[in-house]
Amino acid sequence: MDQLFITLTTGIANGAVYGLIGLGLVIIFRSTDVMNFAMASLSTLAIYVALSAYGAGVGIAVALVVAVAFGALSGVVVREALIRPLGQGKLFAALVVTMGLSIIVEHLIGHYWGEQPRRFPQLVDGTISIGNSNLMLQDIATILLAAVAVSAIAYLFTRTPVGSAMRAVAESAETAEILGINAHKVARIAWALGMALAVLGVFLYAPKTGVSPVILAPVLFRAFAGILLGGLTSMYGAVIGGLVIGVLDNLAAAYISASFRDTFVFCVAVLVLLIRPQGIFGRQTFERV
Repeated sequence: MDQLFITLTTGIANGAVYGLIGLGLVIIFRSTDVMNFAMASLSTLAIYVALSAYGAGVGIAVALVVAVAFGALSGVVVREALIRPLGQGKLFAALVVTMGLSIIVEHLIGHYWGEQPRRFPQLVDGTISIGNSNLMLQDIATILLAAVAVSAIAYLFTRTPVGSAMRAVAESAETAEILGINAHKVARIAWALGMALAVLGVFLYAPKTGVSPVILAPVLFRAFAGILLGGLTSMYGAVIGGLVIGVLDNLAAAYISASFRDTFVFCVAVLVLLIRPQGIFGRQTFERV
């Protein structure tokens, strides 16, 4: 029972990370119709920048701020320099651009920082005892920070003019423009927010795996499985889907096989999609041809 409790808690912490990354993907997708496959490599770049800042003597909390700020800035730069010039409706071109950018960034990281994995410091060291179980404080901090971030995003989208504008653009960019909403400004905000959330998630996860140019790519795929499960158009679905994937992933690793964990997770995601193609919380849309 103690092992199950630890497995579930760790799974929730991992799922919180997948949820943050998935939420970032969905925010960008809903606002610009672009699936940012460069998110993992750009987040990794932000983590290396934070690691360099930490090595220069700044505290781990300051390194977190540096990473998140760098991630937000990189989102704006990619949107303005690479995605916006493509114009509206160039979804395949945008997909190719983000995938190509991912490869380029991975090679740049390897060239500048090297290919060898590096240890990444924990935000919080130590353990806490709950009953007979010892839980990592890093996992508890991950869950709490993810909850705060998701709550802040929920408040932004439901209680602020910026959030209202982003929801309007998500429904129809053309209609939003007619109403006087600057869709390009909203897109910049969406890319900044999406990347900031992803970097926060990766920063919290990196102490478990260390960092290397490609080591965090599987995290993006698990986050992607989470948004497929929860629904590509649902922000709440991305978070809940990420949590479900995290728990299932950990249970599979603990009680079936660590080498089978990703296969098991994607089998579950595919099964759900066969039953409900739009995901559990996604909306089914129809397009007249």
